[in-house]
Amino acid sequence: MVFDVDMIRGFYASFAGKVAQVRDSFQRPLTYAEKVLFTHLYSARDLRPYQRGEEYADFRPNRVAMQDATAQMALLQFMNAGKDRVAVPATVHCDHLIRADVGAEKDLQTAAMTNKEVYDFLHSVSRKYHIGFWGPGAGIIHQVVLENYAFPGGMMVGTDSHTPNAGGLGMVAVGVGGADAVDVLTGQPWELKVPKLIGVHLTGHLTGWAAPKDVILEILGQLTVKGGTNAILEYFGDGLDSITTTGKATICNMGAELGATCSIFPFDRNADEYLCKTGREEVAVMARQHAADLQADAEVYADPATYFDQVLEIDLNKIEPHLNGPFTPDAATPISQMKAKGPANDYPMTVEVGLVGSCTNSSYQDLARAASVARQAYEKHIPVKGQLIINPGSEQIRRTAERDGILEDFRRIGALIMANACGPCIGQWKRHTDDNTRKNAIVTSFNRNFRRRADGNPNTFAFIGSPEMTTALAIAGRLDFNPAVDTLTDVNGNAAKLDEPTGFDFPPKGFDHVDVQPVENVADPSKIEIVIRPDSERLQKLEPFAPWDGKDFEDMPLLIKTKGKCTTDHISMAGPWLRFRGHLENISNNLLMGAVNAFNGESNKVKDQLDGQYKEVSSAAKDYKAHGMGSVVVAEDNYGEGSSREHAAMEPRFLNVKVILAKSFARIHETNLKKQGMLALTFMNKDDYDKVKEDDRLSVIGLQHFEPGKTLTVVDRHADGTEDRFEVSHTYNETQIGWFKAGSALNTLKK
Repeated sequence: MVFDVDMIRGFYASFAGKVAQVRDSFQRPLTYAEKVLFTHLYSARDLRPYQRGEEYADFRPNRVAMQDATAQMALLQFMNAGKDRVAVPATVHCDHLIRADVGAEKDLQTAAMTNKEVYDFLHSVSRKYHIGFWGPGAGIIHQVVLENYAFPGGMMVGTDSHTPNAGGLGMVAVGVGGADAVDVLTGQPWELKVPKLIGVHLTGHLTGWAAPKDVILEILGQLTVKGGTNAILEYFGDGLDSITTTGKATICNMGAELGATCSIFPFDRNADEYLCKTGREEVAVMARQHAADLQADAEVYADPATYFDQVLEIDLNKIEPHLNGPFTPDAATPISQMKAKGPANDYPMTVEVGLVGSCTNSSYQDLARAASVARQAYEKHIPVKGQLIINPGSEQIRRTAERDGILEDFRRIGALIMANACGPCIGQWKRHTDDNTRKNAIVTSFNRNFRRRADGNPNTFAFIGSPEMTTALAIAGRLDFNPAVDTLTDVNGNAAKLDEPTGFDFPPKGFDHVDVQPVENVADPSKIEIVIRPDSERLQKLEPFAPWDGKDFEDMPLLIKTKGKCTTDHISMAGPWLRFRGHLENISNNLLMGAVNAFNGESNKVKDQLDGQYKEVSSAAKDYKAHGMGSVVVAEDNYGEGSSREHAAMEPRFLNVKVILAKSFARIHETNLKKQGMLALTFMNKDDYDKVKEDDRLSVIGLQHFEPGKTLTVVDRHADGTEDRFEVSHTYNETQIGWFKAGSALNTLKK
């Protein structure tokens, strides 16, 4: 079944003409990313060459996707917009709230009971506003989108940072906060800073144990978690031929770890085959007819340095399996170097658990290749040292993998098959361990490995690898095991070697298709009542934030000065806190609880200037709010890295934090702060960060003349009566300044 086929037909009917208009306006050849971006401008009148990385443009995406944890806040905001139905096709996917505990069947039953209130809310909102609803167990949002909704040349936004997964099928797919999604859902312009373009030239082909995952792990090592900020990575070259669509999706998925706006691959025979194998032959036919426009112009490929802001050269022949980590996805280590690097860095070398799945690596091909490694352990009588946990990407994949014996290959070596959900990847893992204080190592095929992310344990060293390497290392039980050269010992004491992984790209018998129709035809949607209990601990109606009072922010106490990495996991933890994603007041109790206080090196322990006591960050913020005071957060580089969760912006806004002053921001989080009417300011001189002391009061001067490109002044008054003054910059444009003055972007929309 082809969902939203009328929309897709209309898109392709006008695509060639729009590309020609863009080329005529730019008066030069176009990259593929430019073709997709600028054929989606909100108004054709705005068509012109934009200054990349500097100017903003308004776009009109084709669709919106939301996962259940972020959909709650997005839809609570949409309900306040006064619309009868969504303006573009949209879907909700129930994948984040399912706990990974004892196995798929019981875990789904538990999720259905414990999350009933939230699922009922999401289902009723979906029915009322004509949104597709994929219930618990249907699959992980990005895999379901790739299998059912993604199409070459399209543009989508999703309330999850790994929305760029759909770039594997040729989409500009961007992770956003809920307020951005509401813009698209209501038919308003969606604003985006026009990205820079990084061309990634792939040559050669992957060999041996190397997998598509290792391509992005290598790039992360080169560019770091900030290297793709406000940029699109566009892949090209003859190396594309040997990478399947799901492999390309993996690469695009983890482009989010670079801070990239998104990543994209052109339409090719692999994309054509994937569309056909997943039951979308009609889309494949339309894409073939526009194949020349679903890639960059020939002149771009002939001289990429002229058209891209940066070009990376990646020889796939030289890529070897990687383990990235711990604690950050850009700490890249080729497996051949782990024998030396592990002990030198005091890594725990015993692999206790291998986790295969997540939105990054849960396709049929991923599971088939990993299963070929598991099968060898069984057939060669090799004892399995670590635990192995599997999360299939969708019900279609699970059913097909079950039919084809793939899941049985895992079970035969003791693996636990979890639900088709995010599970450990998003902290929804009830890990059964004997000692949480022991340093330990896990290997995952997930995309993030921040401290505490998978199991809540700060002593867990998480490393990212491909599904096949994750399986091999769980079998070996060693972090430094290199299956290309090392041997294991079978039950008889003989040396045994694992052969290179193999597996079909597509199931030989075809997919065991799941017959679904997620959008329900409701006779009279206006009669559907959306019930939110006044005493609910899970859901809470949103009240508008107050508009700016027209005055400077003066004499605000420092709430916390964070030290080092401060991701959205640190600002608004997931795991057990996911249950409060629809209740702003309750989830605000976790505000910045994972951030490290620069003055004492501890987490969730800050000084309340009103009583001099050390307490939780949220408690101090509540005290200031109760006394009618705003407060300030000071941070280092790339503040808000990671997940798109807008709760990390809404919580400080709710607790009356007025300003986030950082050395630099991650793209999605900076936008989320702006959308909620907060000030996201940047040190012009990063050394000024060092001037801020624990008992300081800060003022932001010049807000009456808040203008694009114009600096503001911070007055930092110390406890001894002295003060420092320094200039701070911002990236607000006129529209975003309007959001600040109105109190939020949603307030502006309601006007």
